[in-house]
Amino acid sequence: MKRLLFLFLVLACCTAVCQDLAGKTLTFPVESNTAYVKLTPAVNKIFFTATVCLRFFSDLSREQSLFSLSTPSHDNGLLLYKKPKGAYDLWVANQFITLLGLPDELNEWNSLCGTWDSGTGLGQLWVNGKRSARKALSAGGSIAGTPSIILGQEQDSYGGGFDKAQSFVGEITDVHMWDYVLHPHIIQGFMNYVSFTPGNVLSWRALEYTRQGYVVVEDSQIAVMGIYNTTTPYDF
Repeated sequence: MKRLLFLFLVLACCTAVCQDLAGKTLTFPVESNTAYVKLTPAVNKIFFTATVCLRFFSDLSREQSLFSLSTPSHDNGLLLYKKPKGAYDLWVANQFITLLGLPDELNEWNSLCGTWDSGTGLGQLWVNGKRSARKALSAGGSIAGTPSIILGQEQDSYGGGFDKAQSFVGEITDVHMWDYVLHPHIIQGFMNYVSFTPGNVLSWRALEYTRQGYVVVEDSQIAVMGIYNTTTPYDF
């Protein structure tokens, strides 16, 4: 009986579910190379522009992966990677830029957005309302191939190659991805918990995901209500 119960729990954990996670967080309570959440995008296409936004809470000062999208041709198809002392790496198609002087708040909720535009060849990050410099990144490039999107681990190979020294420990919530570059006013709205239109590639309001290892879905401790607008986008 215990063996059957164990198998049931494993299968339940590994089965993809689609949920409205508004008011929920994903908690990664231990450093490991086994705990992660895999996200299924709503669209499968070649990306020439992209925006990813999320919020995270951690007490780690070491490097850690915040969002890892890998493709069969590029292990770092789109990666948001936090480094110590206010430095972040933004990767697209295995090229990266390091962005300095951004907020580095431990034991605080941090709001992060990253944007990339193949046409201009510019990448940029925003953290807690402060923007980085805009730097050249994968001009004329693309993110092509079926994506493997992982929270909690950094993919050194397509769908795997995890290193616990790069794993995320803490809480993540409000993960969204768009197939276009958000207007700065909308990014500031996300930072300030103002109403915004959820991502059309990944939406925290309708997220299909699977959990592996020690990951807990629980009520968020962010006391903010009504930040989503599912029908009307910003009009600037």
